[in-house]
Amino acid sequence: MAAKRDYYEVLGVSKNASDDEIKKAYRKLAVKYHPDRNPGDKEAEAKFKEVNEAHEVLSDKQKRARYDQFGHAGVGGAGGAGGGAYGGFNPFGNAQGFNFGGQSFRFDFGGAGGGTSAFEDIIGDLFGFGPRTRRARKGADYRVDVTITFEEAIFGCTKTVTLDGGDLKVKIPAGIDDGMSVRLRGKGGPAPEGGTEPGDLYVRVHVKPHKTLTREGTIILSEETIDMVDAALGCEIDVLTVDGVVRMKVPAGTQSGTPFKLSGHGVPFRADGDRGPHIVTVIVETPKNLSKKQKELLSEFKKAKKRGIFG
Repeated sequence: MAAKRDYYEVLGVSKNASDDEIKKAYRKLAVKYHPDRNPGDKEAEAKFKEVNEAHEVLSDKQKRARYDQFGHAGVGGAGGAGGGAYGGFNPFGNAQGFNFGGQSFRFDFGGAGGGTSAFEDIIGDLFGFGPRTRRARKGADYRVDVTITFEEAIFGCTKTVTLDGGDLKVKIPAGIDDGMSVRLRGKGGPAPEGGTEPGDLYVRVHVKPHKTLTREGTIILSEETIDMVDAALGCEIDVLTVDGVVRMKVPAGTQSGTPFKLSGHGVPFRADGDRGPHIVTVIVETPKNLSKKQKELLSEFKKAKKRGIFG
């Protein structure tokens, strides 16, 4: 499994490239590798996706800053091709379905139903669905919605959904994201007359937003505000993570907007439980209402700095 290439290398620009240089490089490569200009060329298609991924990160000021400091881990990547999730196969990506822990899942962003594709049949054979019959010989697919908390999406949970046939427990896997669906085979409508199997049940998952945490792929993001004195002298702060409060050291001289990485406190991205990081951006607060004494002290500090006492 090939490692992801450096995003600056992908776009052919230096690490101190301006926003305009990045934009120009992206446009040139996007035109070169666009699928419309390279029909059926898988290599060009892969290059086009790689270029778009690099541009998405480097064109965003915050993402670029995290990438410069932490590499792919700072922008939700797991360090391998295709994100590296679950040994190279990402169950929360574009795959139609897979079998996990004895339960079949389908992750999609559209409605349930529709005809089966050759791709779906292949995925079914690879990940434990077994041979599939045409939907015309299956019962109707049903869909229900469940709402879970931010933490439940990170760690997984079990929810109960109510159908005409009674109460039914659904296992929600760790790392699922808002809008994804879990498929339960055979839990939909009964098989039609002459049919061979019942339909499937699609459980659409809605994740409640967290008060202070957000998610970006396999990483969790948050901000912590400190005052200018703590930023100058250094301090320790308590950071709320999905695992509870974590003590984090902020070194002396920290500038506003500096990101810090708490490894292993993000979203699971491997079947063995490995997790992405939690990135904390420190915001330095400038006081608005200073007392006379505070103003005098800052003035003295400014004069001393000009004299070279503080470097």
